[in-house]
Amino acid sequence: MERTGPRRARSASAKQQRQRAILDAARSLAGERSVREVTLTDIAAAVGLHKSAMLRYFETREQIFLELTAEGWREWSAALRAELGALPAPGPRAVAALVARSLVARPLFCDLLAQAPLNLERNVSLDAARAFKRTALGEVASIVTVLGELLGLAGREATDVVSTATGMAGALWQMAAPGTGLRTLYESDPELAHAVVDVEPRLARILEALLTGMRTAGTAPAPDQGAGRRVGQAATSGTPTRSR
Repeated sequence: MERTGPRRARSASAKQQRQRAILDAARSLAGERSVREVTLTDIAAAVGLHKSAMLRYFETREQIFLELTAEGWREWSAALRAELGALPAPGPRAVAALVARSLVARPLFCDLLAQAPLNLERNVSLDAARAFKRTALGEVASIVTVLGELLGLAGREATDVVSTATGMAGALWQMAAPGTGLRTLYESDPELAHAVVDVEPRLARILEALLTGMRTAGTAPAPDQGAGRRVGQAATSGTPTRSR
């Protein structure tokens, strides 16, 4: 009898291809709905596998989405650093607006930022959680270097900015509930209008206030005129430079 359906990936390259197909399917499904609503069965059906066969490639559904979160960190960090380096006049308002805009332009990443600490990290092995944290913290460190060059922030302050930006982006995205029945309800009922959250401007205001407060408190001296140019060069070359 001729066997039908996908064959088990036996070689390392075949396994990597199957893992990539699973990740792509999960990304597509989560983009259509939300991370919370996508089940392992949904992903298995999208790639033509039985749910039990999925465990050959990922230990849990949560590991699939945690890997997508790590990919989101790498992609967002690289893009943000390049855009920050290209700012002609970096200041609290311009930086805050750019960071907010870059996050809202990545709705799946915003969704994943909320799900990761609440659910995803708690339902994978410690090895998987460790690998994810190392990726995320490495990207935070890269962004911190650029923010320090642009705004004269100390490492701790710049880290607080990144943590606030990503934490609030995840929380505000859940509150905004885009594309859901709740969002439709909020927008259609005048009594619930206060529940409508416009993520980008609210996040930008929060970040601008934080950055302005740091500068007012004296923790962030004004950058010199050449800071933006040097950070732009650093973002392109991959080697950060320090203000003299």
